[in-house]
Amino acid sequence: MEPQSARVPVEQRPCRNVSNEALRQKSCSGEKIGTRRDSRDERGNTPSTVGDAPQLCAKRLTNKKDGSQALTPAARLVALGLLLAAAGCQAWRRFPLPHDHPPAAYDEATFSRKSFASFKITARNGTPVDTVIGNAGTYRVREGDTFLDIARYYDLGYNEIVDANPGVDPWVPPVGTTIVLPTEWILPCCSYEGLVVNIPEMRLYLYRRTPGDARTLIVDTLPVGLGRDDRRTPRGRFTVRGKSVNPTWIIPPSIRAEHIEETGDTRTKIPGGDPDNPLGKYRLELTLPRYTIHGTNIPWGVGMQVSHGCARLYPEDIERLFPLVPIGTRGEFTYQAVKVGTRGGATYAEVHRDIYRYVPQLRRAAQAALKRRGLGEQIDETALARALQEERGIPVRVSRRRGIAAMLRTAN
Repeated sequence: MEPQSARVPVEQRPCRNVSNEALRQKSCSGEKIGTRRDSRDERGNTPSTVGDAPQLCAKRLTNKKDGSQALTPAARLVALGLLLAAAGCQAWRRFPLPHDHPPAAYDEATFSRKSFASFKITARNGTPVDTVIGNAGTYRVREGDTFLDIARYYDLGYNEIVDANPGVDPWVPPVGTTIVLPTEWILPCCSYEGLVVNIPEMRLYLYRRTPGDARTLIVDTLPVGLGRDDRRTPRGRFTVRGKSVNPTWIIPPSIRAEHIEETGDTRTKIPGGDPDNPLGKYRLELTLPRYTIHGTNIPWGVGMQVSHGCARLYPEDIERLFPLVPIGTRGEFTYQAVKVGTRGGATYAEVHRDIYRYVPQLRRAAQAALKRRGLGEQIDETALARALQEERGIPVRVSRRRGIAAMLRTAN
């Protein structure tokens, strides 16, 4: 159900004075916040329909007289109707909203009460059976909305909502416009333990085991802000070696030099709780030298390349993540601009911009990812090529659709 348009006075919005130029000039302890070089909202592309698997599953109908698996004539008609509905689902399916209604106004109290994406999935030998989670949604823009507010409320990064809606002004989106909420993801391949941060999509995944249930895996996923192009977030494995609340920021000499040059700030450290402290209230300390996962004092930097290499989360997200991650948790910063996965027997691809220019050939990366997962056959090359060209960061079905006759043979 789409939210009804509501006119909320602009003066109630927390970002009413934010502009592109203001964010480019805004500095938080030397960490400049700005839009990325090839921001997708400047490309002028027309959004395409988001691909998804049919959600309808037809059970096999048996002949009760002899218990065989052959379909009776009546059952064949029922099965045909179900299969036709499933085959046509792609064309007419409307995306459900993660929340029934948006809040009357966006403010810190509202953000603190929001939900974040957590899923229970079936695993076999520690590996998910299906690797596509969530469902995309839609949102109707209201007076005073910005992509910053919408993204934060639906727990998306700025990059995700901009890339999913090319051609829509992120600062003054037209009132009444229906935009895509990209709340559907393919799990990065192929580690499903602890913390995984996929750098190109700027998103963190936490995998947790269910005690006494080896077949259930809990997946929490949250957006992050990462390193500027000149201070890139590194790839590599790590272990959480410590946790701190209200951490003091000891300013590295190189960053302090930037502060002195830009603002004349000569401080060598900023205590925890200080509004100028970019670490926020919670910090996960890693075995990777100089890099941590922490909160932020400027939430609008989530989904942007704004840090000196660390991963920063919305304040409300790090507060919820913090108790879920014990010391000793293993993790990895991975770089997967192309992810592939499955849901309900169909294959999907999710393509993100190559933010650090590590992947010169996205098609080659897609082919390697499909081969690694054993999904190289029965691929719709046209659908894959379109996903690679658009780079919208949304799972798109790339497996060929079987005809009704083939599906009936399988059902029989």
